Parts: sequence; C-alpha cells; structure tokens
Amino acid sequence: MKKIFTILGVVSIATVANAQIVINEVYGGGGNSGSTYKNDFVELINRGASAVTLNGATLQYASSAGTFNQYHPLPNITLAPGQKYLVQEAAGTGGSVDLPTPDYVAPIPTNFGSGTNSTPGFAMAAANGKIALVSNDSQISTPTDANVVDFVGYGTASQYEGSGAAPALSATLSASRTNGIDTNNNAADFTTAAPSPQNSVLAVSDVVKTNATLVRNTVVGESIAFAKTADIQIINAAGQVVKTAKVTEGSTLNVSSLAKGVYIVTGSVNGEKVSQKVIKN
Repeated sequence: MKKIFTILGVVSIATVANAQIVINEVYGGGGNSGSTYKNDFVELINRGASAVTLNGATLQYASSAGTFNQYHPLPNITLAPGQKYLVQEAAGTGGSVDLPTPDYVAPIPTNFGSGTNSTPGFAMAAANGKIALVSNDSQISTPTDANVVDFVGYGTASQYEGSGAAPALSATLSASRTNGIDTNNNAADFTTAAPSPQNSVLAVSDVVKTNATLVRNTVVGESIAFAKTADIQIINAAGQVVKTAKVTEGSTLNVSSLAKGVYIVTGSVNGEKVSQKVIKN
C-alpha cells in the first residue's frame, strides 16, 4: 500500500516521499480487569525524515470479524521526525493509572450506518480487532482502500497488512512497532509488550542523532546562530511548525517572536537530516 503524503492527498508541510505518519502502538485492554491503564489508546508516529502535517484524517475501528462501522475525527496535526501522538480512546471500569497527558481525547464515535453512541472513544476489543488511520471520513472496507494511510489488524482479525495480523493483545499487553518500522506486514512489524503510551512532547532521545551540527547555541535568546547552510524548520513542543527559513553558515535567525520554551530545529546538511533541540529563554 502506498502511504505517501502529497499535496493532492493528505496535506503536507515541506514533506518528502518518506515522511509519513503511521500507527505505532495499539492497546485495547484499558480499564479491563488486570489492566494498569484506565483507557484504551492508539499512538501515532512520524517515521519519516521531515515534519509532516495530517489534515482531515480519521481513525476507524472494527471488531476482528466485523466491518468498519464507526469513526472519529483527528485534529489537524504536525509531527516532527520521530515524534509520537497519543490518542486516548474509551475508558473501562478497571485500571488504576491515567494515560500520560493525551494529545487528543477521542470524541464520541460516529456510526457510518444507523444508531448513535454515547461514550467517548472506541471501546476496543482487548485481544482481537482492527484499527485504521484514514485520510478522510469515508468508510473503508479493506486495508488497500485508496484512503487508508495505515492499517493494523491484531489477534484473530480477518483483515491485516501483509502475511498476517499483529499478535493478540490483552489487559497487560499492547502491540507496538519496533522503532516505527513499517514494511506493510502487521505480523512482522508488531510485537507485544507492556503498554508504553507516549505523547508528542519530544524527549532528547526522540531527536534524530547525527554527528553534524546545525545550531551553534542550543540555549537561545532573541536569535539562533547556525553552523551550516540549510533550509530549516522550527517546531514547537506541540509538533507545530512555527518558522521556516533558509540559513547560511555563520548567519543568525531572529526568533524574538517565539514564546519561551523548547523547540526542535530541523534541516538537511550535506544530505544528512539533522535535528537539534533548542531552549528559548
């Protein structure tokens, strides 16, 4: 399946062909007996090398053997390379721990057919089911539908990407990709472990590590000094691109209009993607 963000499809900001957002972790056992977390969740990740924006997308859910009969929208989101995005789904009556602050609390799902729902988020099956990231609010039926951005069937799901479904989940197990790897094969791409939900706040470990230096001063005031020539983006802690510019070696960029806080500066230096964290004080 082609999962590329283009100007004509999912709207992108300064994206390239390998900039893509996929489902990174799925957990349906929230609030069940024996679970720690109170809520189900879906975690997204930008596994590409450039910031990407996803506009007008939805999540769609189905039981293991059922059709996709409900969806809920996602807000317009921009994720930096490696950045994650946590969507809180339905709560159960069990569990003792809240999720980390979710980036988005799912609203009450909308049915494609008749009937209505009354509680926020998908009440996902703890062991077996199907979840899809979709570029719009049109109902899907297969993993290869044109509007499917990513698809995960888990457990005994009747549909999945590749040769087989991701492993079955439980109250104590979620399914996660290994470092965001996506070969369009759910069986190969996902493994189960204790749930590890993460929101979009970029940690130092999430920043792309290279030997190149783009920014001279990582604690900045009114301007940022650059060590290399590059087309750069500055991304805030919410994953939003707040400034773009072409900079040259030895130049400075005025950032006085930016609020105090943590930012990620990304750019390409001699063909190598570089991301550095800066703190504006």
